[in-house]
Amino acid sequence: MPGQPGHGYAHHAPALRPGIIPLRPLTLGDVLDGSIKLIRSNPKAVLGLSAITALLVAIPVAVSQSLLLGDMGSLLTDPETRPEDLESVNSGFLATYGGSLVSMLIGYIAVTLLTGVLTRILGRAVFGGKITAGEAWRLLKGRWPALFGVVLLMAGLVLAPLLLLVPIFVLLLSVSASGGAVFGVGVLVILAYVAYALFVMARFSFATPAAVLEGLGPIAAMRRSWRLVTGDFWRVLGILLVTALLAGFVSGIIAVPFTFIGSFVGMLGGGTVGSTVIAAVLIAVGTMVGGMISYPIQAGVAGLLYTDRRMRSEAFDLVLQTAAIEQQRQGWVHSSADELWHPSNASGR
Repeated sequence: MPGQPGHGYAHHAPALRPGIIPLRPLTLGDVLDGSIKLIRSNPKAVLGLSAITALLVAIPVAVSQSLLLGDMGSLLTDPETRPEDLESVNSGFLATYGGSLVSMLIGYIAVTLLTGVLTRILGRAVFGGKITAGEAWRLLKGRWPALFGVVLLMAGLVLAPLLLLVPIFVLLLSVSASGGAVFGVGVLVILAYVAYALFVMARFSFATPAAVLEGLGPIAAMRRSWRLVTGDFWRVLGILLVTALLAGFVSGIIAVPFTFIGSFVGMLGGGTVGSTVIAAVLIAVGTMVGGMISYPIQAGVAGLLYTDRRMRSEAFDLVLQTAAIEQQRQGWVHSSADELWHPSNASGR
């Protein structure tokens, strides 16, 4: 019968799984499951650090939105409000956008650094070991310049095209072009920029894990990421996009009730200090809780995709399996496991 032992039958033993993933090339399910297990294996460190990061990101947006809602609420509840008074609220939108930009800047830096810390935790969790948040910070001592270097290089790559896009739009608006032509060109330019940003995101998505686990400088880490993604670009991009959508959906589901109640309080509070503070707190809590869940999932996926690409292109799974067997024999995960991530240990190099 098919599947029964006999002539030509080869039994494939399940892959060794000492930690959050099986030590073999990973499927999408393995990557997502490993990200969840990363949180469950060390919830205090992972969720604690993620909560702090999410709070830093949430505060600027929460404050600006609550102030805007308070201004709108005070005008809507005032029977003597004039149309020109409502126009003055439009200037409040600048504050909202300013808060969002500040939040994006803080988030970009904080999430990258958080990814670095979580990557160090992940490096030990692959073997079933645990590491505290404090220990992860200490192990990253000396890696902060490399992480900030990666942040600056990525920001430069993403923002550089905008230096060309702004003059293009100014030129289009200055010439006697029809509104339809300007709109059409604008749509094409935006689509091209989105494609470019996704390309950059996928190509250099492993720069942070490489900087943390392999001890590389920022430029070397970017080159390392480029090489690892080569040959599997579309799969890497697809998994990153699916993860971003899932994380955004989960984060949104969690944040919506807090944001809705906060907006309701801010609008109907008439601009009082109490209603503004309550609205800001509710919006910040919703954003923080959502980010506390979504950030480690995205960081985990990036780290596990990096691990998967090394296993596929460098036979790194053999290195991990050999180390895991030795650690199981000793009965504990030694800190020397961190050194296994150095590229010199890859069998395929």
